[in-house]
Amino acid sequence: RWIGVWPRDDGSVSGILQGDLGDSLYKRTPVLDQILGRLPVTFELGLLGVIIGLLIALPIGIYSGLRQDTWGDYLGRSFAIFCIAVPGFWLGTMIIVFPSIWWGYMPPIIYIPLIEDPIGNLQMFIIPAMVLGMALAGGTMRITRTMMLEVLRQDYIRTAWAKGLKEKVVVLRHALKNALIPVISLVGLWLGVVIGGTVIIEQIFCLPGMGLLILNACIKRDYTIVSGALLIFGVGMVFINLIIDLTYGFLDPRIRYR
Repeated sequence: RWIGVWPRDDGSVSGILQGDLGDSLYKRTPVLDQILGRLPVTFELGLLGVIIGLLIALPIGIYSGLRQDTWGDYLGRSFAIFCIAVPGFWLGTMIIVFPSIWWGYMPPIIYIPLIEDPIGNLQMFIIPAMVLGMALAGGTMRITRTMMLEVLRQDYIRTAWAKGLKEKVVVLRHALKNALIPVISLVGLWLGVVIGGTVIIEQIFCLPGMGLLILNACIKRDYTIVSGALLIFGVGMVFINLIIDLTYGFLDPRIRYR
């Protein structure tokens, strides 16, 4: 069996329409079973990475936009360049090597499911998620700062200041909501970065996720697993972009879905 739609003798079909992604060429087991066993790990890593990336990028980007050309702005821009320039595989390796040399600490390497031990699972995922989040945060910080600077120069923001509104109200209610529209678009493109980042990060931190599955399948030339995994990621990309398109209607009142 291969990915596709194939007619059977009884007139029915098999293939992706029925969730049949074929069998692994190496293990001779269903591809879908292997993907479902690894997908929660990658999903948790990607979700934590995106959350950490947003928690880092949005406050720094907003502050840099509000305090242009101050020391805080310079530090925020320098940190954004650092996040963009530093490779994830190097940062992950250094995080493992130096704490083990200086303090004798090694991150957990045995995977613990979230259901069995949430605390142990979080301890295993927090460092890889921070590495992934920093890779995602650099570009988001720069775009957030740029959009805040652009929005703060608009006439309706000057009107809000002239009315005597507090800075918190002007920033959160008027400026930030409009500045987030391009940021949300960038978050939709993060899926490609997450896919590429998990391949390296899961290998470094011994996480049994989709990235490690695809890497091992490429080494063993197990094309059914590679094709099935890429198909799942493609469906995920379409679904995430749909959610982002629906989010535009909340951020921009001019957009209405009927």
